[in-house]
Amino acid sequence: MMRERQVLQRVVALVALVPVVSGLYGVLFGLTGLGSGSLVDVSADSHFRYPSGLHLGIGILFWACVPDIEAKTSLFRFLTLVVALGGLARLLGLSLTGLPSLLMMAALFVELIVTPLLCLWQARIAARADATAVEARGL
Repeated sequence: MMRERQVLQRVVALVALVPVVSGLYGVLFGLTGLGSGSLVDVSADSHFRYPSGLHLGIGILFWACVPDIEAKTSLFRFLTLVVALGGLARLLGLSLTGLPSLLMMAALFVELIVTPLLCLWQARIAARADATAVEARGL
């Protein structure tokens, strides 16, 4: 079980790089970081920076789950819910406006497939840790 736990920790740490890096990039460069030119609506730029800050925070909170990952089930599930809700919003946008770029489709895959699978994996590790703790107490 220790080996599987360590693999999960590494995978979560690696996957959390995505929202940290993309969030930080969005916070620092705003809409102009997307190559949209120099004429950017200030309100749209401000709005873009806000969810970028949320992405950054989500990634940092996933990193906070890495140590003692088996004990962070509530936070992990909450973060998964937030990410999946964002993915569902992206999916709605896809159905309303058409196919976005390949990068946005990859993000959708991470939001609706990868993150929930990681949540299930974390739950499995947490349940096994709980069972081991009960065994160790002799109950």
